[in-house]
Amino acid sequence: MEMIHAIGRRKRSIARVYLTKGSGKISVNGKDFKEYFPQLHIQPSVVEPFAAVELESNLYDVKVNVHGGGFKGQAEAVRMAIARVLIKLNADFRPALKSGKMLTRDARKVERKKYGQPKARKNFQFSKR
Repeated sequence: MEMIHAIGRRKRSIARVYLTKGSGKISVNGKDFKEYFPQLHIQPSVVEPFAAVELESNLYDVKVNVHGGGFKGQAEAVRMAIARVLIKLNADFRPALKSGKMLTRDARKVERKKYGQPKARKNFQFSKR
């Protein structure tokens, strides 16, 4: 095994993940993932695929390039990409990851603003006279 590659997406975020044998480092855009995602409620979602398949994350190095969107969308894009990489590594991991909803692409995006309105759905106040 030299390197396995996968892509994950969420909202406007795109994450490319490269998995290699190593010491267990997870680096996101050249930084440690705990430094890149300092919010404590977001960090578990990045390593969630490893926990779902009960795989020691210290066996593999994960290198991630992510861009677009906010930190929550980026973290979920990374989670999806890591889950896809693990399936390429071993196809037996698929049921555990699928039941954890890590393989389903969440297609919800921000609705575009319409002309003649202040926001996508909000309208200006109607005046009859």
